[in-house]
Amino acid sequence: IEALKEYNVTFDELSSIEKDPGLGNGGLGRLAACFMDSLATQNYPATGFSIKYEFGLFKQKIIDGWQTELPDDWLTTSDVWLIPKTEERVIVKFDGSIREEWSPDGLKIYHDFATEVEAIPYDLMISGYKSDGVSLLRLWESRSLNSFDMNLFSQGDYIRALSEDSMAEAISKVLYPADNHNEGKILRLRQQYFLVSASAQTIVKNHYKKYKTLDSFSKKNAIHINDTHPALIIPELMRIFMDEYKLTWEKAWNLIINTVSYTNHTVMTEALETFDENIVRTKLPRIYMIIQEINRRFMQEASSKYNDYSKAMNMSIFGYGRVNMANMCIIGSHKVNGVAQLHSEILKRTIFKNFYEYSPEKFLNVTNGITHRRWLNQANPLLKDLVENLVGRGYSTSPEKLNMLKFFKDDDSVLSKLDDIKYQNKKVLAEYVRKNNHIDINIDSIFDIQAKRLHEYKRQLLNALRIINIIIDINEGNTADLVPETFIFAAKAAPGYQRAKEIIQLIFALSEYVNKNTFIKKYINVV
Repeated sequence: IEALKEYNVTFDELSSIEKDPGLGNGGLGRLAACFMDSLATQNYPATGFSIKYEFGLFKQKIIDGWQTELPDDWLTTSDVWLIPKTEERVIVKFDGSIREEWSPDGLKIYHDFATEVEAIPYDLMISGYKSDGVSLLRLWESRSLNSFDMNLFSQGDYIRALSEDSMAEAISKVLYPADNHNEGKILRLRQQYFLVSASAQTIVKNHYKKYKTLDSFSKKNAIHINDTHPALIIPELMRIFMDEYKLTWEKAWNLIINTVSYTNHTVMTEALETFDENIVRTKLPRIYMIIQEINRRFMQEASSKYNDYSKAMNMSIFGYGRVNMANMCIIGSHKVNGVAQLHSEILKRTIFKNFYEYSPEKFLNVTNGITHRRWLNQANPLLKDLVENLVGRGYSTSPEKLNMLKFFKDDDSVLSKLDDIKYQNKKVLAEYVRKNNHIDINIDSIFDIQAKRLHEYKRQLLNALRIINIIIDINEGNTADLVPETFIFAAKAAPGYQRAKEIIQLIFALSEYVNKNTFIKKYINVV
């Protein structure tokens, strides 16, 4: 900060230039980021794994009310923090066929005609708060192993010369590519396997290098599946343990089940990820074989316990031509949790009811918290100062001290200061809206804010319908009971989610209508 003063630059000005890394979004990304901060602050050694998405999720631009997706080139400013570890690259295999051969040393597995993709690691260090702890975020970049085909290129066959490179490198281009078509579904599967294969190979290799045995693997490692996207870590670990380290099925499975845990983030059926069985079979042939055997053994055990095959079928990884990732996560984990007490109870009573009856000891609740160091201290410095004055600075590493705030719940002086902080923050937000959206909003109005991904179940549409109802009341002269209100929406719709894009179009149209009508603007704003 002192060095910046010499150049007449503030730290806020400098930090505003850096773009957010396009590595995750929503509850999954937020929880992962909070984990990394908390683990580092408490001096736990931890590594998070993700893909180095070149263009992130996407940059949203509203054109004539319609969401348009543009590349989010976040790496132009943020790649300076990434440390390439090219010497730790690994190979990930797709496609091809599996050949089995018995030898005096046992069964050998050969992956013939595989498409090989190189995974290049880049490391980002995440420091803890006033601690020596540093978490490591390892990001994988995909590259083709095939050298450029100069012969094809010289013959003018440019597409074929570049096709394999393009297919390999597409894996690390975009977070959540559109999957409303078959190629998008295949790309998502490739992304998920690429992530878990590169990560699992690294975890196992590092463990074996240090301990010279896998016997202690489950005692020295804890692997967390953050929703179903990394579910393939379970069969991939089985592949590595059996095919590369020659462990028996029973020993490999015992290590995995005592290492892996699974967090479920939602009870929505559409979020309980499934993949077409034929796609998994053709794109990941060895993994498909292992999933089949995991399921066969589990179904045999469950059918025997229940003496009811139909009940066991509800827990099968396979069904209706799909591979159920959530079921695989539960079968291969020693702990399964929801992210709120009610959510965890719903999991046990409804969608995972049979699993809960089968192994109740697996299920628990872990309520999603936030790291107050980011979401209070950094996000709201005025409130941070007030809290520090009331309970002391120690709450940053001992959050239980925040309970002391209850003693001030009826303190008029404290409540007055809290109101003023809210008002000052509303002024900051209003200025941001004026600069970026060119809309002047009433600071004294109620701010009704929805900042989350655009989805029907998030119910932005319900809020839009409420706005329409208020507009009708204003136009009909029913304004006596109206309190000025500002509705602020911040959301992106998935590129292939047509209905969500139409809701954005509706909200944009409402904003245009309201902000052009000076009479209506006295009562509401829409941003």
